Amino acid sequence: MTQPPDWDTVYVADGPPPWDIGRPQPEFVRLAEAGKLRGELLDAGCGTGEHALLAEAHGADAVGVDVSPTAIARARAKAAERGLKARFEVGDALNLGQLGLSFDTIIDSGLFHVFDDTDRERYVASLASVLRPGGTCYLMCFSDLQEGTMGPRRVRKDEIVAAFSDGWNVADIAAAEFVVNAAFFDQPAARAWLATIRRVSLT
Repeated sequence: MTQPPDWDTVYVADGPPPWDIGRPQPEFVRLAEAGKLRGELLDAGCGTGEHALLAEAHGADAVGVDVSPTAIARARAKAAERGLKARFEVGDALNLGQLGLSFDTIIDSGLFHVFDDTDRERYVASLASVLRPGGTCYLMCFSDLQEGTMGPRRVRKDEIVAAFSDGWNVADIAAAEFVVNAAFFDQPAARAWLATIRRVSLT
């Protein structure tokens, strides 16, 4: 297992990190507007909270978790400023069971692709520990169709299917785009996959 980066350092550096665009990713806005970000919802690796706040504003009971205390502090400040009740906690996405909570919906905007193979398995198991049977995970990650080497690890469709092969149903993997901060990337958007993955019911 590789040494994880110090994510808090990224948030205390000058300027926002590449993925923090100050608003939700358009792909998740579309999901919210379609009524798919619902019920008790977890934003895994929530950063400064835009997606959890989006879900809360559309009627979900949202919780955001991130390993960075600085990101969580900013997310809490945003929630207070906007009058939203979304809850934000410092926590490890590889051990979500420590929350003592379960969810109907999970969203992942750009977390899956940061893990190496070992931690990828741990992450999927962590998601399984908190997503209720029949619940849905919406996962967006960098695509192998993205040219160049800048940015995070690219992910193939078959890697997503393989990662979620035990106790899950990968219902759909659609081409998508990440909007990114142009100051850190050589283009305004990067190619991605948006996967709809359901936890298989135990009954």
